[in-house]
Amino acid sequence: MRTGLIAEKVGMTQFFAADGTLVPVTVLQVSDCIVVGKKTADSKDGYDAVQIGSKKAKVNNVTKPMREFFAKKEIEPRAHIKEFRVSSENLLDQGLEIKADHFKEGQFIDVTGTSVGKGFAGAMKRHNFGGLRASHGVSVSHRSHGSTGNRQDPGKVFKNKKMAGHMGARRVTKMNLTVHGVDAEKNLIFVRGSVPGSQGGIVYVRDAIKKPA
Repeated sequence: MRTGLIAEKVGMTQFFAADGTLVPVTVLQVSDCIVVGKKTADSKDGYDAVQIGSKKAKVNNVTKPMREFFAKKEIEPRAHIKEFRVSSENLLDQGLEIKADHFKEGQFIDVTGTSVGKGFAGAMKRHNFGGLRASHGVSVSHRSHGSTGNRQDPGKVFKNKKMAGHMGARRVTKMNLTVHGVDAEKNLIFVRGSVPGSQGGIVYVRDAIKKPA
């Protein structure tokens, strides 16, 4: 199990494959991604992991505890930090820079990000409900979710009932995406298809855990 990296979602574009097929891709930018620390199973932590920092930050924009953390490591402050579990043979040394070519064209990856927030949404938009009928007595409530519970028994609405509510703005992991290409010079990763999050959002990219390397 290798470490992942932190990237920024730049946006989407498209490529034409050799056979003329149009391939939509998401562009991810990797910037100033370095190893800021590691944890080992032999230490008090009890497990193997690598801490990755990304995007240089001004000292004034970093909290005091994090300032001391970076000062001890003698590393320029980073705006984003993420810990990735790794196997013991894949532990990396502190200060090592990780670039876009950490991933190879054609390999499978998992991408985690915060989905686009859509605010309060009804049951039809949020859960793909069919809505009520357009006639036969239904008035003013065509897009409602209908009945939510039973009668005296059990006399309540069960937890996790699909209803209207806040939609989006949640942590989402999209699995088994394909790396369409890598631009090592510009530190860009082109991922086939869409990726969770809005333009400019931070995503975490790692090797796919459900596909063989």
